[in-house]
Amino acid sequence: NSPAGERTDKLYLHIVFVWFLCEGFKSLRAQMSCGHAVTPTSLTNWCRRLLEQGESRFVCGAFGCSAEWSLAEVCKMALLDPQETDVSLTYYIYCKFCPGCGSAVTRENGSDLNVLCKVCTSVKGQTFEFCWQCLKEWKGARPRKDRCGNRGCCNQSLKTLKECPDIIFDSVKGVHGCPSVRACPTCGLLLEHSKRHCKSLVCPRCKVKFCFVCLKIFTECTTTSGISAPCSSGVAPRQTSIPVTELILGLHG
Repeated sequence: NSPAGERTDKLYLHIVFVWFLCEGFKSLRAQMSCGHAVTPTSLTNWCRRLLEQGESRFVCGAFGCSAEWSLAEVCKMALLDPQETDVSLTYYIYCKFCPGCGSAVTRENGSDLNVLCKVCTSVKGQTFEFCWQCLKEWKGARPRKDRCGNRGCCNQSLKTLKECPDIIFDSVKGVHGCPSVRACPTCGLLLEHSKRHCKSLVCPRCKVKFCFVCLKIFTECTTTSGISAPCSSGVAPRQTSIPVTELILGLHG
C-alpha cells in the first residue's frame, strides 16, 4: 500500500472503532491499560476487525492513541471464541513481516527458517522466500533451522543466552553460575533480572511468575527452597532453545 492508502486505512479503522464504542452502551465498560474504556462487545468487534485487516498487534483505535494492548489483556477482556484466540496467539507468537511486500506471514514449520510469501509469489509470478531469522530474501539450501546463506544471519536471542555474563544477585545468596539473561520458560521472551529482591520474575508478556535461577514456576520452586535461597534443584543450565508453544498450551490447557 502507498502511504496515502495506509493513512486512509488507518482513518477508516479509527472511524470503525468510534462506531464500536457506541455499541453495547448498556454494558459495563472496562478500562484498558491506555486509559480508554470499552465494553467487551466493542473490544471484541474491534479485535476481530484488526484480525480481518491482517494486523498482528492489538492497538487502541481511539483517535490520537497508538497504545498497544498486550495479548493477555485482550484475551482477558475481549469475548473472542477459541478459534479467534488461536488466530491472535498465532499472529502474536509466530507472525513476521515479509521483507518484499510487508504482509504478515506465519511459518508452518517451526524448525525451518525458510518461509514462503504467497503474496509476493503471486504478484511476481515466481517463488519468493525469505529467512525467518534475518528477514532477508532467502539464500542457500533449504530446509535450515540454524541460519540461511545471508552474511551475518544468526539467532541473536540464542547468541545472547549463550554469551551473556553471569548474574550476581544483591539479595539472593549462595547462587553462582546463573546467566544474567533468561528466556521465559512459558512464552520465550528474553528477560534480565534487576539483581534486587528475590529470585522470582514476572514475565510482562505472559504474566507467568517463575524462578530466574531454576526456571521452574515460582510456586513450585518455593515448595522446596526459600525465595532468596539457592534452589534445591540447583541452577538451570544456559538455555539452548527458546520456548514458544507453551503459551498456547497454557491458555488452552
